[in-house]
Amino acid sequence: MREAGRIVARVHAELAQAIRPGVTTAELDALAESVIRKHGAIPSFKGYHGFPASICASINEELVHGIPSPERVLKEGDIISIDVGVIYKGYQGDSAWTYPVGEITPKARRLLDVTREALFVGIQQVRAGNRLVAYSRAVQQYVESRGFYVVRMYTGHGIGREMHEPPEVLNYVNPAHPDSRRRFLVGMTVALEPMVQVGTWDTETLSDGWTVVSKDGSLSAHFEHTVAVTPDGPQILTVDED
Repeated sequence: MREAGRIVARVHAELAQAIRPGVTTAELDALAESVIRKHGAIPSFKGYHGFPASICASINEELVHGIPSPERVLKEGDIISIDVGVIYKGYQGDSAWTYPVGEITPKARRLLDVTREALFVGIQQVRAGNRLVAYSRAVQQYVESRGFYVVRMYTGHGIGREMHEPPEVLNYVNPAHPDSRRRFLVGMTVALEPMVQVGTWDTETLSDGWTVVSKDGSLSAHFEHTVAVTPDGPQILTVDED
C-alpha cells in the first residue's frame, strides 16, 4: 500500500504541473492514466461501478465524481478537485486534492486552505485506541469554526485490497452511526477525506448519475490521504517519500 500511495502522489505531482487555463479534464485524465500505467499500476476508478474514467475531476460547485470530458475546459479562477486511485500488486491507494486554476478569489483560497488544514487536523487523531469520532469531531469543529460547512452524505472509509472497506469514517459527529465508537487499531488503513462547501452541507447528484454538486451552487473542496495506523501514530501513505 505504501508503494500504491507513492504512485498516487506521483500522479498528483504531474497533474499539479499540468493544471492551467485552457486544459481540458479529458487531457488531465489521459495524463493521469499514463503515469499510473508507467509505474506498473492500474487506475482503480476506471470501470468501478461503471465509472468511465481514470480520475474524478470536479470543478467549482462540483464536489466529487466529476467525469472528465474534452468539453470541460479549465478557466482562470476555477478550482478543480482531482481524485486519484490506483491498484498496485493488488493493493489500493487513494488521494484527492483541490487545485486552483490560475488566480482564484480570496474566498476560494480560504476554502482550499481550510479543507486541506482540516484533513491534517483530523489525521492527528488517527492513533491506536482513539475512537473514530475523535477524527470526526476534530474535522467538524475546525471547518465550522471557520465559517464553512461539512458535507454529510459522503465519508472516508477503510481501504486495502478493495477501494471501499469498513469502517466508514465520518467528517462530522453522528453518535448514532455504528462506526462512530469504533477505535483505530494498529494496522488499520483508512482513506480520510474532508469535503467542505461554502454555503451548505447539502448536495445533489446531476443527471449523469455521478457528478455530485453543492445544493446551492456554492464552491466545494475535497482533500484526501490514505493513512495507516502505526504504533508511532498516523503514517500518510499517499506521499512520495522514502
